[in-house]
Amino acid sequence: MILTRDTTSAQRDLRAAIATLARTASVETSARNLAEIDTYAALVPAGTDVYVAALPGMPYHHVASTARRLRQVGMNPVPHVTPRQLASRAAAEDFLGRLRDDAGVTRALLIAGDGEPVGPYASSAQFLETGLLEAHGIRSVGVGGYPEAHPRIPGAALAVALDRKIEEAAQRGIELFVVTQFCFEGEVVLDWLARLRARGVTLPVRVGVAGPASIRALLNFGKRCGIGNSLRAVRSHALSLPHLLVEHGPDKVVRRIGEGGATLGVAGLHCFSFGGFARSARWLAAVAAGRFQMDEAAAGFHVED
Repeated sequence: MILTRDTTSAQRDLRAAIATLARTASVETSARNLAEIDTYAALVPAGTDVYVAALPGMPYHHVASTARRLRQVGMNPVPHVTPRQLASRAAAEDFLGRLRDDAGVTRALLIAGDGEPVGPYASSAQFLETGLLEAHGIRSVGVGGYPEAHPRIPGAALAVALDRKIEEAAQRGIELFVVTQFCFEGEVVLDWLARLRARGVTLPVRVGVAGPASIRALLNFGKRCGIGNSLRAVRSHALSLPHLLVEHGPDKVVRRIGEGGATLGVAGLHCFSFGGFARSARWLAAVAAGRFQMDEAAAGFHVED
């Protein structure tokens, strides 16, 4: 049953929580065509944190150029810094200098990067310890979180690495926060958050969600990113080729985070725009404005056209 109007104060509170999550969301872009960024100002509010994905094989010069264009159109660029893809300290200093001088970057997402290191940096923690980030004006740093575990790194090793980063960031006056890998089941995220808080980690957490995209696209990205059991929530809809082309949104995950995330320190959403930046931005704008109807039967909600 789809409810067309609120019936309880709890329902109103939930709607408000969902709208707030959308209103404060950050969005990721992997734009290869810089001209595309000129359209973003009409899609998201000025000052929105827009993360710049560093795709495998993408030169850091392009990441810096994307960050500069985002700043020019009124966004707050948050570039990925991937230490394993930096060939030398000189390359790292050049990259960070471009981010500071050309794009006014003060916040970044520190993710080690895939594959073997091409230079001296093997991990995010090691790069954090160099002091290069704060030396170039970056004092707000995001690190990765993995609600469904990392496809290659054991959970115990991830915990040790996070503790190392927390200690190092505190010594350097860096504000650390967590951005999670996207997940298709809200309960998995909340369980992971509860375990994180139980061991004393108090960092703000942005919960990663996959923006609206075709089921086929989400399955492809999920496998590529090592998403585990929660893919079944998407696979259940992929019964035939026509179904693969149907759009799937993050409403169920967002609703569950809205129900239980406030007490677990959820700072907001981070939207991976696999279906395109514009599609994700329009979905977020509709939810932020309250243009959605709760769907109790599906434990989600529907955005109004």
